[in-house]
Amino acid sequence: MKYLIAGLGNIGPEYVHTRHNIGFDVADALAASLECSFASDKKVWIAEGRHKGRSLSIIKPTTYMNLSGDAVRFWMQSLKIPRENLLIVTDDLALPFGKLRLRPAGGAAGHNGLTSIIECLGNEQFARLRFGIGNDYPKGRQVDYVLGHWTSEEATGLQERIQVAVDIIKCFSTQGLQAAMNTYNNK
Repeated sequence: MKYLIAGLGNIGPEYVHTRHNIGFDVADALAASLECSFASDKKVWIAEGRHKGRSLSIIKPTTYMNLSGDAVRFWMQSLKIPRENLLIVTDDLALPFGKLRLRPAGGAAGHNGLTSIIECLGNEQFARLRFGIGNDYPKGRQVDYVLGHWTSEEATGLQERIQVAVDIIKCFSTQGLQAAMNTYNNK
């Protein structure tokens, strides 16, 4: 079975390890755990790995966040990935820092990357792993917060939460969406 795991983020050194790029960081950790590395290809950096008999294609779109859907649609079609084997990893302002929530579908909730994917796929019916980044920012400063770096306090627990995200993705690929939600959504 083949799976497409898309970690969302923005390319460029100014975005590395920012809150908005947590999808890239999770994708990097997943690739490292599967001992595969990224190479540049059409619209993405892609790594191909295997876990318990499953093939995982891990992508980090190079289209910038607002056009993530172009890359996701292209690679779903190129690799012939069924929609139920697609998982998007993204940041979420509505969840407290480090909270991880796996969902089978849903709206974009103001997230431009999800908006792009919904537009390109034609509906909201795809799994997403939402990584909580919190919302501790002054009024009108959302962009600065999202594109900002983690506080030292957040950075302390970040790697552990990223590892849990990797575990969720592996569970999704081997046991399915519902099992992964049942196991991890309340942790």
